[in-house]
Amino acid sequence: MRILLATDAWLPQVNGVVRTLQRVRQECEAQGHALEVVSPDQFRTVPCPTYPEIRLALRPGRRIAERLAAFRPDCIHIATEGPLGIAARRQCVRRGLSFTTSYHTRFPEYLSVRLPIPLALGYAWMRWFHGPSAGVMVATRSLRRELEARGFANVRDWSRGVDTELFRPDREPALDLPRPVRLYVGRVAVEKNLDAFLRLPIGQGSKLVVGDGPQLAAFQATYPLVRFVGAKFGVELARHYVCGDVFVFPSRTDTFGLVLLEALAAGVPVAAYPVPGPLDVIGESRCGVLDPDLGRAVARALQIPRERCRAYASTFTWRRCAEQFLANLRLVSSLVAAAAAE
Repeated sequence: MRILLATDAWLPQVNGVVRTLQRVRQECEAQGHALEVVSPDQFRTVPCPTYPEIRLALRPGRRIAERLAAFRPDCIHIATEGPLGIAARRQCVRRGLSFTTSYHTRFPEYLSVRLPIPLALGYAWMRWFHGPSAGVMVATRSLRRELEARGFANVRDWSRGVDTELFRPDREPALDLPRPVRLYVGRVAVEKNLDAFLRLPIGQGSKLVVGDGPQLAAFQATYPLVRFVGAKFGVELARHYVCGDVFVFPSRTDTFGLVLLEALAAGVPVAAYPVPGPLDVIGESRCGVLDPDLGRAVARALQIPRERCRAYASTFTWRRCAEQFLANLRLVSSLVAAAAAE
């Protein structure tokens, strides 16, 4: 298949959406599919307010039309709801082209944290954006049920994977910290609810935060006993995971939480709130503790054996993720062809 992927999230951004799209692209190409990416680095951009490291494409409509005409894709997937996603959606609707979308981020909740925008208005806009989509791909069953209850149609499952060769328990730890080590990996931003983790009493052991973001300087000043090491990548990131005795995931709004799988692959049990994302990833695996009391979840998760976490993470592969993505595209294509033949 010839697949055109339009995404506002791409390198050099560092987040779960970018990692997912990169790995799916690699897997699709390894299976002989041609995947053309339309991303912000191909356009003039401006920094996103409050997230200057995220670049927003300026007036991408004409060039997207040219790319569609030149590439002649069999399938079009719009991964994000930013300027490129909106422009690609507009071109598809104008031309009567079928396309799929994915729902990676809870933008209504994220916006309401920063701006006085009601959730209902945010979801109304998201329904408008995804309304013409022939398939809205989501990472978890919980999110699928939630979106369907909010009036979204054609919602389809698309899980995630993890690189178990990169993230594994036998790596040399990057740091030698007092045990037990409570670990967080991810963006240091308001929507991650990181305060809930940082406020927990340290007691014996250490707290380690791996990641960068707009709140990093403020948190460093407020929590001087916490070890902040900034963003890490590749093997260096994997070596920081194995420093942890428990991985603390305080977010209440993530749609999946790719870092959960990375921690589990490194043999680190999870402590989180019982909300969509952790509920789906951890489930009945006994690889983590989900509790409204995050401190209690941390204490109980420390008792979970590492080998159980590693074995469970090994069931999530990027190949399976890519095959699910391709199956959704094929299903949509067959439905469109059947409707056209009627």
